[in-house]
Amino acid sequence: MIRVDTPLSEATVRQLEAGQKVLLSGVIYTGRDAAHKKLVEELEQSGRMPVDLAGQVIYYVGPCPAKPGWVIGSAGPTTSYRMDPYAPHLIRAGLRGMIGKGNRSPEVARAMQECGAVYFLALGGAGALLAQRVTKAEVVAYPELGPEAIYRLEVADFPVIVGLDATGRDAYEEGRRRFAAPAGAAR
Repeated sequence: MIRVDTPLSEATVRQLEAGQKVLLSGVIYTGRDAAHKKLVEELEQSGRMPVDLAGQVIYYVGPCPAKPGWVIGSAGPTTSYRMDPYAPHLIRAGLRGMIGKGNRSPEVARAMQECGAVYFLALGGAGALLAQRVTKAEVVAYPELGPEAIYRLEVADFPVIVGLDATGRDAYEEGRRRFAAPAGAAR
């Protein structure tokens, strides 16, 4: 397990390897497909976004309302492929990391390799546990989207796994190969 602070530099990202367990600390932003669409539209229209994503990490989550005494409600990852049409644009605009669950498209993987970005996996079904790693939360863009607004989260030791690294190595593919039955073996 390694500890990594945000914002992420290209050098830090290029040292991470698929399958590594990481504890993230610092600032991360939230965003799902509605927010991603708006970010890319603004980027294409004005060349700017309401949040500077250079070196930053976006967590694909729409957090639940906070319970009394909690900073944020349950905050489990959403499926990442819904952001794939937008992610290459944001990576080219400086985004260094993404957190979600599931596979990514070849276009996203290519942009990550070209620009030096990383895709982290968060454990689905562990939203309440992950929320306990959030020390501060505030809406910073698109409040009209409700839970899908962009939040600025401060996190401490937020547990993730490198799912797709900047060289193109994919933890899902490596896991399938590692645990595949040998040819001709009974299943």
